Amino acid sequence: MTTQSHEGTSAAPQTPQPGGDDATPAKPPRRMPKLGLDRFSGLYVWVAIIVLFAIWIPNTFMTEGNFRIIAGDQAITAMLAIGLIVPLAAGVFDLSIAGVMGFSVAMVSYQLSQGISAPIAVVTTLLCGALIGAVNGFVVVKLNVDSFIATLGMSSILLAGTYWVTDGKQITEGFTDGFLDMGSKPFLGLPLPFFYMIAVAIVMYVLLEKTPLGRYLYATGGNRQAARLAGLRVERIMFGALVTSATVAALTGVVLAAKLGTAAPDIGPSYLLPAFSAVFLGSTQIRAGRVNVLGTLIAIYLLATGVKGLQLAGAPSFVNDLFNGLALIVAVALAARTARRK
Repeated sequence: MTTQSHEGTSAAPQTPQPGGDDATPAKPPRRMPKLGLDRFSGLYVWVAIIVLFAIWIPNTFMTEGNFRIIAGDQAITAMLAIGLIVPLAAGVFDLSIAGVMGFSVAMVSYQLSQGISAPIAVVTTLLCGALIGAVNGFVVVKLNVDSFIATLGMSSILLAGTYWVTDGKQITEGFTDGFLDMGSKPFLGLPLPFFYMIAVAIVMYVLLEKTPLGRYLYATGGNRQAARLAGLRVERIMFGALVTSATVAALTGVVLAAKLGTAAPDIGPSYLLPAFSAVFLGSTQIRAGRVNVLGTLIAIYLLATGVKGLQLAGAPSFVNDLFNGLALIVAVALAARTARRK
């Protein structure tokens, strides 16, 4: 009689190993180390651009003065882009952010030209920026106007307001030495706007990455209806995001006025495309698939290094707009691809 096992179904037969019992187990295949191309590709491209121009035009590109110029000149665009991250994280567009900056340059410059003290002019300008953000929030949240349309309309209104404040002319008088030092005085070999940008970046990084408010912003932007069902006050979050971006834009305008020592009626719009290019390209870095501060800073200086190198190599003046436009298209395409993969 055949004896049956009490364990039920017998175990599957094992495949005999070649060489018998003394054979050494096969080693798992070696894997290539992860290079983080999905999160740090911008850093690799940035290094490649630096190496390219260091070989191509070493005498003009690899200089301390050139890197100081890149760091200082991009501080304004970086501050504006960092402010733009907040509403985009909440799922709303703010196309008026460059208009707020340009209007703030005109506002603070006009007040100084009328003899108003610099501290009062700065505070008044920041409050004016917050008020503009509150109007944007009211139109978007209470009147249910799409944020793209609402902020685009506000951008046009602010451009008209800038021409009204400046009377269509440049304001060059009334700037005190103390106010101008805010934008031009060097510290550790770099202009002060660079350190203002670092301070704003740190505050926004902590807000978005280390606090519940940051999680609420991303939750609102990720799925507004789900966030509402989870108990979040979605409308209040959207309203606050637009107020924050406008206030940061107003601060950027004050810094830009101190840096330039003048106010032109058309100074704002040219900053809109670089800011959006940086934020969308930055959303493919570090925290791939969502807008973030560190990725935006990488994108800012990647684009700036490429543009500056081409300019030093003798490229025509329109290379800046061309480079930023191409970067925006590529960034949006990469962000969409990352979202689909997730």
